[in-house]
Amino acid sequence: MPWQVKFGLLALIWGASFLFIKAALELLQPLQVGAGRIVLGAATTGALAVAARVRLPRSWRVWAHLQVTSVLLCTLPFLLFPLGEERVTSALAGIGNAITPVATVLATAALVPHETFSRRKLLAVAAGFVGVVVIMAPWQVTERPDLVGFGATLVAGSCYGLGWTYIKRFLGHADLGGLALPAAQLLSAAVQITLVTVVWWALQRDHLAAPWTPRPDAPAAAQASALALLALAALGVLGTGLAYALQFDVFREVGQQVSSTVTYLIPVVAVLLGVLVLGERLTWAEIAGFVIVLGSAVVIGLPEPRSHIRS
Repeated sequence: MPWQVKFGLLALIWGASFLFIKAALELLQPLQVGAGRIVLGAATTGALAVAARVRLPRSWRVWAHLQVTSVLLCTLPFLLFPLGEERVTSALAGIGNAITPVATVLATAALVPHETFSRRKLLAVAAGFVGVVVIMAPWQVTERPDLVGFGATLVAGSCYGLGWTYIKRFLGHADLGGLALPAAQLLSAAVQITLVTVVWWALQRDHLAAPWTPRPDAPAAAQASALALLALAALGVLGTGLAYALQFDVFREVGQQVSSTVTYLIPVVAVLLGVLVLGERLTWAEIAGFVIVLGSAVVIGLPEPRSHIRS
């Protein structure tokens, strides 16, 4: 399959993920949504890896680095996005994800010191921050978004930029191809999130019979519960298991800078689905900030002049 097709599938799948998260939150709490997503994603890539007889990494150093990338690319963002979407719309959460290219530049400057950037790209990074401020609309009192919720989505999107740069810096030499790294990473994330979930449940056992007990204010209708579980299944199997296998393939074929530009399309898909399916609305400040952030992301993704890249 050409990488361009995989790239397009990623944009559709991850763009729809914000809709799936919002639907799953009707039945489950944010941690349960994140945990379910990771466990289902790990089961999906694990089953594919077993069927393909994939050999997982054997080096303890690789597994140590995978603990870091699992936190940055799975455990932390998959918890932060549901937490954010409890307070903001799925469309705005998708817009928060557009900060990834900005974070990628900053992470590359920190972790890949031999790589430099043009003034154009640095100005685009600054413009991205301006767009975020416009979305937050600090001059307004009533119409600005919930800053905690939107902030959670920004941190989640930044984790992606840092995580993929970390892989480029520390795991590029250890990539065995195919499903080896995505399966190992999601397996690591599943262990991490299981530990977090057990601790979380132990602290709330007085009103939660089990870690998967629905939220107290969940709708009683069986149809609503079935829809939420179906959304969680799509989030885990498609939005995590399949998507991470596709993302690693794109990363290998065209590199981290190009592969991270999928975030140009993700917020567009998220906004369209939020508006058309959920009836969500964006304020003029959110739309203006979205345009600025998306524009800065596009500029960041443009190739650097040779004079600004040192090998």
